[in-house]
Amino acid sequence: MLRLKNLGLLAAIAILIATPVLAATANFGKLTLSPGFKNSEGSGTGYTSGSFSLSSLANQDIHHNPCIGYGDPKPDYIMVLQKKFPSLTVKVDTGGKDTTLVIKGPNDTYRCGDDTGNNKDASVVDSNWEAGEYSIWVGSIAPGQTWNYKLYVRQ
Repeated sequence: MLRLKNLGLLAAIAILIATPVLAATANFGKLTLSPGFKNSEGSGTGYTSGSFSLSSLANQDIHHNPCIGYGDPKPDYIMVLQKKFPSLTVKVDTGGKDTTLVIKGPNDTYRCGDDTGNNKDASVVDSNWEAGEYSIWVGSIAPGQTWNYKLYVRQ
C-alpha cells in the first residue's frame, strides 16, 4: 500500500513539473504581429532565469541547429503571427551576455539560436514563418544566470 502511495506522489510531482511547459501563458508578455507591424509591436523586455534545460524541449531545430541553454520552464513570450511571414529575425540584446533562444512554433516546429556573429547574444534569422502561436524562451548558457534583456522581432 505504501508503494502505491509513493507512486501516486511521484506521478503528481511529474505532472506539476511538466505543466508549466505546456501552459499557454508567458512570463513577460505576448506579441501579436501582422505583416507591416511597427518595431514597437515586436519588442519586449525580460530577464533570463532558471535552471530548466531548454534542450529538454528539443535537442535540435528544423535546420539541425542545437537547442541549448537554461531558462524557466514557462516561455518568456508568446508570439502570435496573424499571417504567414516570408522572413523574420528574433534577436536578444543583453549587451553581449551569452544568451540562447528556443522558439516552438505550430506543429511542434523548433527554431533555436545561440551566438550572433562575434556577439554572444542569441538570434534566429529564418524564412517561412507560418501563421500561429510561437512560444519563445530566452535562456542563458549556464543555469541560474540572471540578465536583463530586450527582445526584438523584425521583418
